[in-house]
Amino acid sequence: MLKRFLALLFTSSAAVLLHADSFTAPAPDARFKVDLLVVVAHPDDETELGSYLAHAVFDEKKRVAVVFGTRGNGGGNAEGQEQAAALGAVREIEARKALAHFGIQDVWFLNGLDTPGQDVLDSLETWNHGDSLGRLVRLVRLTRPAVIVTWLPDWVAGENHGDHQAAGVIATEAFDMAGDPTAFGEQLATPRNREDIYNLTEGLRPWQPQKLYFVTDAAHTDFVEGKGPAYTPGHRQAKLAAEECAYHLTQGDTGQDARAALAKGDLHAFEQPVRFIFGKSYVSSSVSDDLFAGVKQEGIAYRPAPGYSQKPATRAHIELGGPWLFYREFWQAHGLEHLAALLGPEILAKYASPFVIPVAIVNPGPEAITAELSVDLPAGWSFRRKLPSSIAVPSGQTVSVPFEVKTSASETSGWQMLRIKGQRTGGGDLGEIEMRVQLNSGAMPE
Repeated sequence: MLKRFLALLFTSSAAVLLHADSFTAPAPDARFKVDLLVVVAHPDDETELGSYLAHAVFDEKKRVAVVFGTRGNGGGNAEGQEQAAALGAVREIEARKALAHFGIQDVWFLNGLDTPGQDVLDSLETWNHGDSLGRLVRLVRLTRPAVIVTWLPDWVAGENHGDHQAAGVIATEAFDMAGDPTAFGEQLATPRNREDIYNLTEGLRPWQPQKLYFVTDAAHTDFVEGKGPAYTPGHRQAKLAAEECAYHLTQGDTGQDARAALAKGDLHAFEQPVRFIFGKSYVSSSVSDDLFAGVKQEGIAYRPAPGYSQKPATRAHIELGGPWLFYREFWQAHGLEHLAALLGPEILAKYASPFVIPVAIVNPGPEAITAELSVDLPAGWSFRRKLPSSIAVPSGQTVSVPFEVKTSASETSGWQMLRIKGQRTGGGDLGEIEMRVQLNSGAMPE
């Protein structure tokens, strides 16, 4: 009996060894490999580049996938009564049907909450930043795109939706993390037995995208000119874009407008150029080259982002805090410092509405200082919460002080200036901040 048991054990062990010697890891699932991954915030955001997507899919035969950060559950509904979670369900179906019109079947949602507001940090909080980032890194590794296009990670008048900005932030982070074998390692570990159940590790592979581009729906486009490639659609691509957009009927300024445009045969709005802002490229490509110029079909090796390193201040000064400070540090960490030169600080605000602006006072010196701030408001604006008369800033620290204003109720056009000045108590200039502002009834709440 013992001899028989040992014989069986030897035979089984030999079989296992033989199996191990001939083991070949399966290749990544080719069904989900794409050329272009679009990462936006809400169902209908993809219409910002709808004519380009039509061109990429039908003319260039590119494979495209789309990721939405939210289901748009906080938006309005121009077609029915459904709101909140029900609206999110409706808008998800609208998005899937719209993209199916282009033959785009690979569509995912990150489960972020639609957060109507302008502050990217609010949106990152409600999206559960880390969870959303892990989900997107997984999808980048699954789809293995050469190019990622997303919303511009910056606070720009007209590009003032915090969710749009959050999509750009998370897409940039995923671009830099998907190729890192130490990031979300549980996604990369080989499953114990892929043909059995209850595997908790995922069996993906690191993937480094090659090029990153941004789009914006800013109220002005002067700052975009020459900052990246532009695509001007023909009639066919414009019509396809309008047809795709018309599936989003819950949204008055996209789906409803597209349906009306098709009925009138007026495609002017869909014939406008799609302008991209160059983010970065790890292959040979100039700022204005085509999105796929230089792309290597075999992929490229991991390229770590530069990462954040503190740049010591040389003197005490004031600067904008909150999202503006976040972006200055974010751009540096991800090798996007050229975005700082796109334009100065600006906001778009509603009439007669509150707005909070944070001011950071930086004191790199060896002694504590006391600072005084003054604000020149545009005509008709008023304070809801003033700045304190003096602010103590310990040595080597930064203190952020928010103040709240109420915008003018009078309808005005054009840019106005808001100026913030800093002074050390007893003398010493801390600098001045200029922010241009524009009032518009269609602006997002802050």
